Amino acid sequence: MVRSRSYIATPPGATIKEQLNDRGMSQKEFAVRMDMSEKHISKLVNGEVQLTPEVSIRLEVVLGVPAKFWNSLEAIYREKLIKAEAENAMEADEVLAKQLPYNEMAKFGWVPETRDVKEKVVYLRKYFEVVELSLLENIQITKIACRRLAVTEKSDLALLAWVQEAKRKAREMETSPINIKGLIGILPEMRRMTVKSPNDFCPELRRQLSKCGIALVFLPHLKGSFLQGASFVDGNRIVVGLTTRGKDADKFWFSLFHELAHIVLGHIGQTGGTTEDDERCADCWARDMLIPPDKFTTFKQQDIFTRDSIITFSKMIEIAPGIIVGRLQNEGYLKHNMMNDLKEHYNFTV
Repeated sequence: MVRSRSYIATPPGATIKEQLNDRGMSQKEFAVRMDMSEKHISKLVNGEVQLTPEVSIRLEVVLGVPAKFWNSLEAIYREKLIKAEAENAMEADEVLAKQLPYNEMAKFGWVPETRDVKEKVVYLRKYFEVVELSLLENIQITKIACRRLAVTEKSDLALLAWVQEAKRKAREMETSPINIKGLIGILPEMRRMTVKSPNDFCPELRRQLSKCGIALVFLPHLKGSFLQGASFVDGNRIVVGLTTRGKDADKFWFSLFHELAHIVLGHIGQTGGTTEDDERCADCWARDMLIPPDKFTTFKQQDIFTRDSIITFSKMIEIAPGIIVGRLQNEGYLKHNMMNDLKEHYNFTV
């Protein structure tokens, strides 16, 4: 028996059980008379298998109740079962829909605007490409490598919403087959792009990554997601999504190289997403790829962190000075309010 707020679906097996009780007949004897296994009869009585037209004819012979009665009972049960399960699923999904940033998603044009919670559920199911929103908890769907500032249950749902839009946008882009060796080969060239403006490096960056099977997507920030970027496999391509939130040059390039680290280090596509160790390894890889550790150590040993020294060092290693400022701030060599004019702020068209 399955219950919902409006429906009670009772399987025909309950009526069969009543018939057997009235006759004082055991299921074992009944199975023999029906020429069926005890296991199947048990499942039939408990509503675990469908009552077929063939079985209904046998029931008419053994119990003396017309086959059309059993067929009708089964049809009614199946109809109510579908309605009860759909109603229960809708109620469960309504709870999830209220936890998702639907209004903000609608503002960005990701889903249609509506205030009706049931309509929200329908639109969200189509958006996420699932028959029930509860399936978003399935670890087969959440194989995402990402960089976030905090993790909460609500932020997890916002992350999934953001990633789904990245996936949808990436499907509009043409990419070559995935080529990790090719990606590694263009990393030095990508480092040199840090000294260019977004208008100059964005088209080239996307083109180079697409040749390696990677679709680079920029999306607005969803409140509460704490998201900096994410990478994942979708079909025959890898998607790298970056949020446009607070994109100083150092944050942008570190976020990008962090996601590329997940690709190079083989973290993407894992069931359940990345581990804390994976995230730490990606941080270290991005840090050392952007600023060679041996050269940075030598620079720090000089203990001279002036504007001129930073600019000179940045030119020597062919990287934007703002990236060096951000690194020095994070490691405590500079206060966070120092040298920020060396950080270029990017404005991306989403």
